[in-house]
Amino acid sequence: MDFLKNIKIIFTDIKIAHTVFALPFAVMSAFLAAEGMPGLGELTWILIAMFSARNSAMAFNRITDAKIDGLNPRTKDRALPARKSTAKQYWVFLILSSFVFLFSAYMLNSLAFALSPVALVIVFGYSFAKRFTALSHLWLGVAISIAPVGAWVAIREEISIESLVLGAAVVFWLVGFDIIYSCMDVDSDRSNNLHSIPQKFGVRTALRLAFSSHCMMILFLILLLFIPALGWVYFFGVILTAGLLFYEHSLVREDDLLLVNVAFFNINGIISVLLMLFVIVDCTWY
Repeated sequence: MDFLKNIKIIFTDIKIAHTVFALPFAVMSAFLAAEGMPGLGELTWILIAMFSARNSAMAFNRITDAKIDGLNPRTKDRALPARKSTAKQYWVFLILSSFVFLFSAYMLNSLAFALSPVALVIVFGYSFAKRFTALSHLWLGVAISIAPVGAWVAIREEISIESLVLGAAVVFWLVGFDIIYSCMDVDSDRSNNLHSIPQKFGVRTALRLAFSSHCMMILFLILLLFIPALGWVYFFGVILTAGLLFYEHSLVREDDLLLVNVAFFNINGIISVLLMLFVIVDCTWY
């Protein structure tokens, strides 16, 4: 019972529901690479790999940021600073999750397995990036973009232009909404010598940069229309995504950050799932 309780605390702490951000992009990339329905075995190992990689990255983040989280009013109730869990429990979870990820990559193909340690280094590195650069949002974007690029590698055992374009869309999407989210931590970042776009340039400029980043995302999504498997159904999904992003930015203002969590989780979760569904429909029904 203690084991299950500890696992529940960790899963709650690393916000397992936020897997909805990266996972749909991995799935849509798998469908694009397969030009239709990917093999069930491949898709299963992709899902396991994405799930375990995120668990590893989040566990590492909670371990390295435990002291910093305790100094931030928004994060002081996380499991480690609040002593709901221990560093040892997190390390065990981290090691097991990393092993599952590496094994999943091994089960996919040799290129996926060869690149899997590189992926872990990138996702772990984000936890240190905010200590020395305001471009930490970009690092996180690159880390999340591993999902679609990795899924393409899993299906075709190659890194293609198409996967990199989808990865770039994910980078700019993540950069945009992570900047918005970071606006809530401006004062804490300044007090603890952490770097972010809002901390460096102020909230007003940060929100403008976030909007510009999301505009870049839409441009990269439009570029994917050159993939033969995609057509008008996907294009409608892109238009809907643009509308949702515009709505997201309408919720957040320099002097009103009360709806940041709605903009961060609800809308972006909807965006990733809807885009995935439109890609699947376009790849399999037409």
